[in-house]
Amino acid sequence: MATINVSRARARGLPGAGRPPGPERRSASLSRRVRRNVSGYFFLAGAIICFALWSWYPMIHEILLSFQHLNLVGQSEGWGGWRNYEHMLNDPGFWTSVRVTLVFTGLALVFGYAVPFLLAVGLNEFRHASWYFRLLVYLPVMLPPVAAAFLWSKWFYAPDNSGLFNSVLHDLHLPTSTWLQSPNNTFVILCMVIFSTWSNMGSGVLIYMAALQGIPGELYEAAELDGAGIAKRVWHVTIPQTRLILSLMLLLQVVATMQTFTESLVLTNGANGTGTLVYLLYQDATNFNNFGGSAAIGTVLLVVLGVFSGAYLWLSRRGEE
Repeated sequence: MATINVSRARARGLPGAGRPPGPERRSASLSRRVRRNVSGYFFLAGAIICFALWSWYPMIHEILLSFQHLNLVGQSEGWGGWRNYEHMLNDPGFWTSVRVTLVFTGLALVFGYAVPFLLAVGLNEFRHASWYFRLLVYLPVMLPPVAAAFLWSKWFYAPDNSGLFNSVLHDLHLPTSTWLQSPNNTFVILCMVIFSTWSNMGSGVLIYMAALQGIPGELYEAAELDGAGIAKRVWHVTIPQTRLILSLMLLLQVVATMQTFTESLVLTNGANGTGTLVYLLYQDATNFNNFGGSAAIGTVLLVVLGVFSGAYLWLSRRGEE
């Protein structure tokens, strides 16, 4: 086709016919594209600057600090090599924090990931006053996290009968619990996960409900005609149709729960071996002035989450192919 067009151009005697576009024409075309998209480049530059100042620069600075020897006021006294990482790996508190973080993340995948989706499926069935239930579910997200944690620790998780949970158990003639003061470390972490699920599930529920609204109703009607119950409709229709959102929310769930901090700080203050990695990072920097060790913990967490995110996205793309 290109040969035919060139031949026609030659036959008509058009200037420059048959010659490839020169540097002048390419430069003019490029300048036109730049002028046409200058507003887009302007907004893109603003986003890049914001990411560079508040995301990329802190990450690079943290990595550099993890290889330096810092004094008590955080000033560098020279390169320390891998010494901060050696001290971190030899610290028993680090491995305790790793275990707490992994247990918290695993329990959060059971509750914090599944409960919002199931709740969204249930709320999606309401035809009347659905806005009221959406607002009710989203209300905890609007509370300041520290204030919400204090509310749960003083009112819900109070170890005596003044706490809401113990009051209900007492009225039902069931044994009460010390909750956050329990000697069972895993049970305390579960209490932290329950609070985290309650305080953060509102955003997930709204995202899932928005995804559910995009599922064609004909699929549910066909499933009902085939005699499928609620469980089968969710398994064969809802989950496949929302697979992309579920995959994205799983990634965000793991990344968020691996960085949990408020629960350890406010609910337990790290007692009974309930401090997470971010809590240990905070303690090293504020209480012990170990800024290099704190930066090393942050760098390890950054690398682990980066590798996990990259591997998860790669596997998701291969699964879609």
